[in-house]
Amino acid sequence: MTFLNSTCPMLVDCHTHVFPPKIGPKLAAAIGQEFGRPPAGDGSPEDLLRHLDHAALTHALCFTAALRPEQTVPANTWMIEVGRQHPRLIPFGSVHPLHPGWAGQLDRLRRHGIHGLKIHPDLTGIPLDSPVWRPLWEAAQDDFTCMIHMGPSRPGNPTVSPPRALASVLDNFPRLRVIAAHLGGLHQWSQTLDLLCGRDLDLDTSCCGPFLGEPAVTAILRRHAPDRILFGSDYPLFNPRVERANLATLRSCGLTGERIMDNGARLARNLKNGSIPALPPPSWVDIS
Repeated sequence: MTFLNSTCPMLVDCHTHVFPPKIGPKLAAAIGQEFGRPPAGDGSPEDLLRHLDHAALTHALCFTAALRPEQTVPANTWMIEVGRQHPRLIPFGSVHPLHPGWAGQLDRLRRHGIHGLKIHPDLTGIPLDSPVWRPLWEAAQDDFTCMIHMGPSRPGNPTVSPPRALASVLDNFPRLRVIAAHLGGLHQWSQTLDLLCGRDLDLDTSCCGPFLGEPAVTAILRRHAPDRILFGSDYPLFNPRVERANLATLRSCGLTGERIMDNGARLARNLKNGSIPALPPPSWVDIS
C-alpha cells in the first residue's frame, strides 16, 4: 500500500512512548513481556523518529507515565527535554495523584507548552473511577487533554480502567478532554460500544491492529463519530509502519486512513496552539 501526503501536511502517530536512555531498553522489553510479544523498538526518541520516517509520518504524540508518586517530577523533566530536543515529537506530561506537588507540576507543564497528560490507572494501581483522581480531573479539564490507558493487556486479565469507569468519570467531569486508548478498552469492546460510543471523547487505534476485523471493534468504528477516531501505533510495542498499513482495513467501516490522519493533525495543532514547525511532506512510501 502507498501513501502520498497531498492534502494533510501533518501525519501524526497519536500514541507512542519514549523513555530515558538508561532505562529505555529495559522498559521496552518489559512492555513486550506484558503483552507477550517482542517490542518493535527500543523506546528512544531517536528510534521513534526512525520509525516515523519509515512509516512516512511527520509527527508523534509521545508519552511516559508517573506510576509512583516519586516518578512525577523526573517524568515531566524528561518529557520537557524531549519536546525541547525533538520538534517532531509532541510530549505529554504525567502526574500521580498521590504526589503532594502534582498541581505545581501542571503549572510547570503549562509553562513549557505541554497540554497533554498520560494517565495509566492499571500501572498506578488506582482505579480510574476512584475519588483519588477527582482533584486531578477538576484541575486538568480546561487546560489538558488526557490520554488514558484503557483495559487489560490480555483477554481475561483484570483491569481497573474499564469503559464503565471512564463513563462515570465523563458523567462527573463533562469538560474533561479525553483520548481513550485502545478503542476505549483492550478486550472490553462490548462495554465501549454500550457506554462510550457517541460520547464527547476521542478513541485511538493503538494495539488494535490485530482486532480491527472483529465484530465489536467494527461496530465501534461504525458508531463513534468518524472525526473522533485517531491513529496510534503504541510504539515501541508495535511498528508504526505496520500499524499504519492496517488502516486499510477500516474502509469497510466507512473510514479512510486519510480521514483518521486529518483527525490526528487537528489534535496535534490544538495541543501546540498551532505552533508546530512545518516539515516537507513525505514522498511516496510503500508500506505494504
